Amino acid sequence: MNTTKIGWIGLGNMGIPMSQQLIRAGYSVTVYNRSKEKEVSLKGMGAAIASSPKQLIQQTDVVFIMISNDEAISQLFNGPDGLLSAGASGKIIINMSTVSPGISKEVAALSREQGNEYLDAPVSGSVKQAEDGALVIMAGGTLAAFEHAKPILDKLGKLTLLVGQTGAGNTAKLAINTLLSFHAQGLAETILFARQNDIKTEDMLAIINNSALSNIFAKIKGDAILNDNYKAAFALKHIAKDLRLAKAEGLNSPLAQVAYQTFQEAEATHGEEDIIAVIKQISK
Repeated sequence: MNTTKIGWIGLGNMGIPMSQQLIRAGYSVTVYNRSKEKEVSLKGMGAAIASSPKQLIQQTDVVFIMISNDEAISQLFNGPDGLLSAGASGKIIINMSTVSPGISKEVAALSREQGNEYLDAPVSGSVKQAEDGALVIMAGGTLAAFEHAKPILDKLGKLTLLVGQTGAGNTAKLAINTLLSFHAQGLAETILFARQNDIKTEDMLAIINNSALSNIFAKIKGDAILNDNYKAAFALKHIAKDLRLAKAEGLNSPLAQVAYQTFQEAEATHGEEDIIAVIKQISK
């Protein structure tokens, strides 16, 4: 049993398998989630349940966060039973959410005022990689905090990098998710063009997957298109949000402008479906 006590906030598609990895690694884990039914499976694996973020940080050494957006982060830290309300010190707070560099800098400063360390450490990868402990983790913060946290982060990912100071992890995540949007839209447009010219989707995918352009994303999302399965592994609404964040940070290149427009338009109709449901938007 590892002696470091871990708190985990946010039990969505990614938070559940990631926190389960830490339980399996022998850590004592306490969880908190606004939707209480999602805590049940973790409790069954031996996790403790906190009644609030305030209670969770008081009972743990390292607090992980995996929630949806800047507004949720602000509420989590500043709410009446939020992390800062505990007045705790000597903790490491690791925010793995995909949020803006600005919100990380804001809550990092507040955390450090109370004597805590903060890392922004978002991940690249989806549910399968979370289940396998094979995520790519990009961190921003101090070297001391990173070195302290890295043995735990290594249980979640196949690569863990410190890429800069506070907010740098968030910026790196927005950059790679911009590329993700290009891959999704490019794959969708390629398949649609092939279909329009009577080339079967399975044949086009076989060509892609045996070419120099082959990658895991094309294989997984190609299979999703073939099976007409758009259940969200990574919801389209999240890439639309990430592109808004990237645009706010100054991203304005030619491909990015096109992807931004496509995914903003797709969000209203296909936001709850998987990112590759962008093929439906483009086919219109």
